[in-house]
Amino acid sequence: MKRTIGYFVVLFVLLLSGQKLLAQGNLLVAPIRVVFEDGKQREDLNLSNIGQDTAVYLISFLQYEMKEDGRFLDVTDSASQPTPRADNFLRVFPRRVTLPPGESQIVRLQYRKPQNLADGEYRSHLYFRADKNSAPLGMEEDRDTTRLSVSITPIFGISIPIIVRNGRLSLNVSLSDLTASQVNDTIYSLSVAINRSGNQSAYGTLEATYESPQGDKLLLGLANGVGVYTELNRRLYNLPLKVPRGLNLKAGKIVVRFLTPRDAGASELARSEYRMP
Repeated sequence: MKRTIGYFVVLFVLLLSGQKLLAQGNLLVAPIRVVFEDGKQREDLNLSNIGQDTAVYLISFLQYEMKEDGRFLDVTDSASQPTPRADNFLRVFPRRVTLPPGESQIVRLQYRKPQNLADGEYRSHLYFRADKNSAPLGMEEDRDTTRLSVSITPIFGISIPIIVRNGRLSLNVSLSDLTASQVNDTIYSLSVAINRSGNQSAYGTLEATYESPQGDKLLLGLANGVGVYTELNRRLYNLPLKVPRGLNLKAGKIVVRFLTPRDAGASELARSEYRMP
């Protein structure tokens, strides 16, 4: 299935709909996360080349393990994987995309639920990698074979999580171990542990608000797209806080909340309070 449309038209439609975009190198991908649940069986992904040259992208599945500090470890070739993989139930086509500059294409992702699938959450990551063996169209190879030369070509790639949820799921989230340290006159760093239990991952927005003794509220920090996957019971996160000059944080309290994404209602999953010592 191939459908190529103008990049600027796609970008306008996606921004108008509030769709989140992910860019790396010259590749733009939307959406940045896919969840198959409640009977959903298909998702169309928009790939756009925002560069100046024609590019070729190869599409495959990888397995990642999230560490406590939020880093990802590639465990695709590992014999033991901490998270049940979803790619056994997924099909993606095409697997190779050629995009001229400023053009976009739809890549279709399909989920086929197998019989007797156990309850729980399954996850794989869809990986879009620039083909290092593909040169821009019109570029002719002209080498001086009498001289030694070294060419370094960066390989860009984007991966997005693909999640399959089935049956009865549970999720509990709490926040703990809050500490704040001052970086400079107006920037603080808030460290918080996001604790997760159940058979479902947590994903949403981490928000820190200052509340004065009079009840006035001021947003200090916000981080969207914070995830804690099922292989983790706890993730440590450092949230930058922007504090106006003259504001005495010790006079009030900092309220930290973990919310579901805005398009899912922005409901509160967890809350904690912190007072500067």
